[in-house]
Amino acid sequence: MMMHPDLVLAQARDRQRELIAEADRERLFAAVRLGRRGRRARQEAAVRGQPVVAPAG
Repeated sequence: MMMHPDLVLAQARDRQRELIAEADRERLFAAVRLGRRGRRARQEAAVRGQPVVAPAG
């Protein structure tokens, strides 16, 4: 079956946009996961019942 060249080009561009959007989402989610992991580590470092004191500096 023959396809019109403009249709093929439009489909290729749509697919490329989809792939770019997917990569952007993955980067965004990776950054969010990394941020949450860092926050979680800081929260776990505090000992229960002990006030968190900033180091003098």
